[in-house]
Amino acid sequence: MVHRKGRYLFTSESVSEGHPDKVCDQISDAVLDACFREDPYSRVACETAVKDNNVIVLGEITTKA
Repeated sequence: MVHRKGRYLFTSESVSEGHPDKVCDQISDAVLDACFREDPYSRVACETAVKDNNVIVLGEITTKA
């Protein structure tokens, strides 16, 4: 954001369905949802990466699920 006399410029990026970024978000969200469904006090830091035919899910999860 660029602030100028109370005004700012907001930019964002959008990707369509099937884009690798969108797929990664869906995988990470599914992990988060599964943890919260079993333990609403779960702490989840989950990242997902895809390259070619490989999917890498990494991060930290603390849960009683």
